[in-house]
Amino acid sequence: MEKIIFTPEGEEPVQFYVLEQTRLGGIDYILVTDSETEDGEALILRDISLPEEAEAVYEIVTDDEELNAVAAVFENMLDDVKLL
Repeated sequence: MEKIIFTPEGEEPVQFYVLEQTRLGGIDYILVTDSETEDGEALILRDISLPEEAEAVYEIVTDDEELNAVAAVFENMLDDVKLL
């Protein structure tokens, strides 16, 4: 499982494990969890970086309609995962 480290501005780095990724409507999304082996908290993140940026910039998806649509795609991709 791929591990990524987020460095929020003014905060300590946070480590997440990428479960899956997808692209919808021209936007890249990743499904991450805070635990590699246990049932952890999962988040859906949207890539908001510009194509020319060297590093990706992600934000947590909070819009209910967008969250439900992307969660449904990830549930189809991962048979044993139930989101929301």
